[in-house]
Amino acid sequence: MADPDSTASNDTGVGEPVSVPDESADESDPDPDADTTDAEMDELREQVEQKYDFDDFGPADMAEMSAEEWEAVFDAETWITDEELLDRVERDLLTRVANRDVFARIERHHEPPHVLAYSDEGYAVVYPDGSIEGEGTVLRDVKPTVALCSMDSYEVPEEVPRNPLPEPETVPEGGGELGNWMLQAIAGAQLLAGLALIVGGGLATAGIIGDAGTSIALLFVAGFAFVGVSLVLFFTVANARLSDKFRAEEYRDRLRAIGLEDGERPEFVPEIEPEYDGDRADTDSSDEAGT
Repeated sequence: MADPDSTASNDTGVGEPVSVPDESADESDPDPDADTTDAEMDELREQVEQKYDFDDFGPADMAEMSAEEWEAVFDAETWITDEELLDRVERDLLTRVANRDVFARIERHHEPPHVLAYSDEGYAVVYPDGSIEGEGTVLRDVKPTVALCSMDSYEVPEEVPRNPLPEPETVPEGGGELGNWMLQAIAGAQLLAGLALIVGGGLATAGIIGDAGTSIALLFVAGFAFVGVSLVLFFTVANARLSDKFRAEEYRDRLRAIGLEDGERPEFVPEIEPEYDGDRADTDSSDEAGT
């Protein structure tokens, strides 16, 4: 990965007052500026270790971490790159897609080597040196994955599903049918009870049933209350089924948009030229993992 420090300006002090070094000073004395920098780095490292739980460090923590915090706690010399990094990124992304943490289609390519992730709203391309380019929510989701996979201490699942996204036509319209049927049964019982009370109130009014102590008003009030509750429950079930149907159709449309039916990628996903040789020029959309 690129070292952020490599772009820092060289502070030579040209044009500014320069203090004359004390020639009598021992050359073996430690540099006070270096001591200050090390002390600041140690202080920042301590703050980062208190802020994050590295025993449960995940993509959300990685996205929150700043570049300075990253440099304070991770050694750039130990970062994983090249084909091993792409293997780890591919497996981790496939697992996150299967767990519904990320919505994207994942492709691994070897000419040139890269991992391509894209959805109907954006894309991300991961190169062997850990650099990423892309746009949209997919780029946001892939960045922390690349940063984590570049760390040797991060464990990537070995067994992953090769096709974690379902075919559009196999998407069910809802998974809560048992709950809906239970609500319908309760609503039906409430409706029958309400109608029985209303009929009873009518018969009591006609003098067919009951006696002088029968509270006809209470029968009507209770009956209409039961009917009202049953109608609310029926409306809830109908609304839930419509929502499930709408969400399922929306999910099918997203799956079709990324080519699970016709194999066509969205138009905004770029074609990576085969002649890529690792010396890819920097572009405005390129970025470093973890920054």
